[in-house]
Amino acid sequence: MQPLLQLKDIEKSFPGVKALNGASLAVYPGRVMALVGENGAGKSTMMKVLTGIYTRDAGSLLWLGKETCFSGPKASQEAGIGIIHQELNLIPQLTVAENIFLGREFVNRFGRIVWKNMYAAADALLQRLNLHFNSHIRVSDLSIGDQQMVEIAKVLSFESRVIIMDEPTDALTDTETVSLFRVIRELKVQGCGIVYISHRMKEIFDICDDVTIFRDGQFITECGVDSLTEASLIEMMVGRKLEEQYPRLDKAPGEVRLTVDNLSGPGISQVSFTLRKGEILGIAGLMGAGRTELMKILYGALPHTSGDVTLDGRPVAIHSPQDGLAHGIVYISEDRKRDGLVLGMSVKENMSLTALRYFSSGSGRLKQSAEQLAVSDFIRLFTIKTPSMDQPVGLLSGGNQQKVAIARGLMTRPKVLILDEPTRGVDVGAKKEIYQLINQFKDEGLSIILVSSEMPEVLGMSDRILVMHEGHLNGEFTIEQATQESLMAAAVGKQYSEELAHL
Repeated sequence: MQPLLQLKDIEKSFPGVKALNGASLAVYPGRVMALVGENGAGKSTMMKVLTGIYTRDAGSLLWLGKETCFSGPKASQEAGIGIIHQELNLIPQLTVAENIFLGREFVNRFGRIVWKNMYAAADALLQRLNLHFNSHIRVSDLSIGDQQMVEIAKVLSFESRVIIMDEPTDALTDTETVSLFRVIRELKVQGCGIVYISHRMKEIFDICDDVTIFRDGQFITECGVDSLTEASLIEMMVGRKLEEQYPRLDKAPGEVRLTVDNLSGPGISQVSFTLRKGEILGIAGLMGAGRTELMKILYGALPHTSGDVTLDGRPVAIHSPQDGLAHGIVYISEDRKRDGLVLGMSVKENMSLTALRYFSSGSGRLKQSAEQLAVSDFIRLFTIKTPSMDQPVGLLSGGNQQKVAIARGLMTRPKVLILDEPTRGVDVGAKKEIYQLINQFKDEGLSIILVSSEMPEVLGMSDRILVMHEGHLNGEFTIEQATQESLMAAAVGKQYSEELAHL
């Protein structure tokens, strides 16, 4: 089958780093090509070469069989290559139609926008995607899943022949993911070629026809998905066998460190639990169940309306993140780019930002040598891949960014470490490294709360699991009791005492 798009033997270097070394990718009409590899494997660089953001050092790009070099994203978009980024690129205050045709509005010969025609064209695109809202609605009134569909409609408005989807289900519910997959199948029937970038193994086997594997900037193989197993795919991605995906440390926890009694606030009501020293407490539940809200209330980022928190046997009052840090409670956000890191600042500055008091002299001057030593120690301990500690953290891969975010929390010497979706958007190799670090913290007596939407992760790493449903705790399980079925039953609102004991 003749590819719509083909990149062959692409090379791209930056000072001190060879990001792509003989990398290749082909996209076929009516097929979904998964592009997989660890963070830092070169996937994002390849997409930037494809769309003209980066100029390739060597190699060739064939578009519809002809050698091509796009001058930038606009040129590739106008040629028929659309990209849906991991972070949505929409203006919430504008309508769906205004977002779809932003900068390309339908105007008459007097330069006035012909609203009727523009909304009609936008509605036709939505109907093509079988969407049940019209283009007059504001984007801010749509769910994240529907906003993702608007991004797809925008790409289709360019008559795109190839569509690149970068982690498209990262913020979608299961229902929205099903809808997205239906749209992808319809696009295949229409002859579109799709590049699907994802770290979620199940999705690759559910929706993709072919897979291209990158490792360390190099092309490893292209093959049919049906010729692989999840284990063999992971092995080719990381270049080694992952003997145990979730390496739980079997060590009994110590005495109670944190007691939460009838805590209520935005999104939660009367939540009570305990957390022990050297324990990993998993928090499961569906999107919107109140997991993140509970963590932010504990940390002081959201106010509590009632309830008590006791730390090491003493009541504590936490009204702000500064209070949380002062008492030894650290929260690592699920959204590292928005809440966890300052992308324009260096690795060193990000890592030490909340711990500067430990590197300050009595006169308030920064002890730079002590700061650099501590940062170097964490870079080595966490095996953070960076040219130097002065590298802007936004230029690191997702897994390395997450390690920097966790290191920043640990630099404050916490008693309680809250990890909210710690491996979201992180490849399988980096996940294993993060799990090993979590086990190390547990072994040293740190109390850890692990919030995750991935059931296998919660089951694989936790000593005990709490399940939330609509702002309440709806089940508590020892690791011996817990199964995916029992956790899901509690997450959808069934009572443990009545239903779950029979599972």
